[in-house]
Amino acid sequence: MTIQEINIKYQVYGSVDEMNPEDRELVAEAVKAMQGAYAPYSHFHVGAAVRMSNGQIVRGANQENAAFPSGLCAERTAMFAAGARYPDKDMLSIAIAGGVMGRLGSQPATPCGACRQVMAQYQAKSGKPMSVLMVASGQILKFEKVDDILPLIFNSI
Repeated sequence: MTIQEINIKYQVYGSVDEMNPEDRELVAEAVKAMQGAYAPYSHFHVGAAVRMSNGQIVRGANQENAAFPSGLCAERTAMFAAGARYPDKDMLSIAIAGGVMGRLGSQPATPCGACRQVMAQYQAKSGKPMSVLMVASGQILKFEKVDDILPLIFNSI
């Protein structure tokens, strides 16, 4: 037996002012995307914004449904829309923002496992790392690649 260790590095920003202009813009788009959330049950509004290799930004918001789990997370609505609209372009980065009743939370909104796996799939499709930004009111976390938030990605097929 051996013991292995997984180390994850990420950046922590106290404000968008510390970020580069592209990441700052993507964070702002994710926060705007929260307005499109339909969350009558959880009241937790999530917005996501994906930057494409052609410079376009595609937004998505969580959509709940009374027939749970028929709704969909913001991250997947954004990525699926981006993939459908720009099938030949790569997804370079995604920003995720969330909070109760549309107000940005004090803790970063983190993607669920299904969303992380979809991010991993699009990252694999492009063959390039996709950065992930998780946004809170006083803190933004930046991970350089999906592997950092989903170690041991399922890719066995």
